[in-house]
Amino acid sequence: MANSNDDRFDGMFMNLAQQVRGIDPLLDTFFGFLRRKTDFFTGADDQQAMKKVMEALMKQKKFVDDDKKKAEEKKAKKAKEAAALKAKKEKKEKERLAKEAAKDKDDGVVELGSDGFDLDTVPAVAPAPAPAPASTQSPPNPPKTETKEKGDGGEGEGEGGGEGGKDEGEESDGEPPPPGNGGTVEGKYVWTQTLQELSLAVAVPPGTKGRDVNVVIGKSKLKIALKNGPTIVDAPLHKPIIIDDSFWTLEDGCQLQFSLSKSNQMEWWPCVCEGDPKINTQKVQPENSKLADLDGETRQTVEKMMFDQRQKAMGKPTADEQKKIDIMDKFKSQHPEMDFSKAKFT
Repeated sequence: MANSNDDRFDGMFMNLAQQVRGIDPLLDTFFGFLRRKTDFFTGADDQQAMKKVMEALMKQKKFVDDDKKKAEEKKAKKAKEAAALKAKKEKKEKERLAKEAAKDKDDGVVELGSDGFDLDTVPAVAPAPAPAPASTQSPPNPPKTETKEKGDGGEGEGEGGGEGGKDEGEESDGEPPPPGNGGTVEGKYVWTQTLQELSLAVAVPPGTKGRDVNVVIGKSKLKIALKNGPTIVDAPLHKPIIIDDSFWTLEDGCQLQFSLSKSNQMEWWPCVCEGDPKINTQKVQPENSKLADLDGETRQTVEKMMFDQRQKAMGKPTADEQKKIDIMDKFKSQHPEMDFSKAKFT
């Protein structure tokens, strides 16, 4: 049986179709050829001839129907995939908005007194009473200063030992452990760590693309910069890292996430880069791991640090600053008779 998709004679048939100018003349010419040069009409009765013609016609029609069906299925599949992708993006966007709304709600919670506002939180707004508290509180200040000087002096005990070291230890014992075993480097990043790796969150302007960032992760150095923008980090690392196991990603176009694998995975780092503020490594909690593994309270603290970092990068108030602004706005609305034009708030 001849191949129905054989295109060897397409040129010849196309030339013939152009000469006879139409489908009807083309069919008439073809059946005329069968009548003159073959026994198609004389070798069989009319029924058999009609059957052969219909079989050939229906065979070709089936090919047309199959091609049409495949084209429709392909179109439907593409539409289904596009709809699924759109639904996935919408779901992700809703989750992101819900998360931000929940975070904003948590950051905006303010505990108020029974009267709806605690006036003791803003004693400096009234011009007249301000000198009185200052004068009553000034006497206790000298003893506190003298106490610190005595502790620092230590009768020759030195900076690292003796009574001076004891006082420092007692003060540090009262401090909470660093959130996520890391901290915040003002204007640069928020970081956490495990014994094996460090995690950094760096706030960047919204809409940042991967091509807009210049990142160099070296064995003993880290550089993070924005092309045509400021250099955020360019400093030696506190300790060497494993380059092949370290990487970075851009999340939501507004935050860089770094994962740096420590070369020595049996020690805690007091800081990520040399020259940055150090944490007390004696306070770290070994059971803490990545952000997703932190307990709810610690994770909330680290997320708040990341939120504050992003807010500062965009020139907006942090969560604590926004609380103060909201409290003061409420106080102003409750006391319109007071003049706040010369009041200073911190």
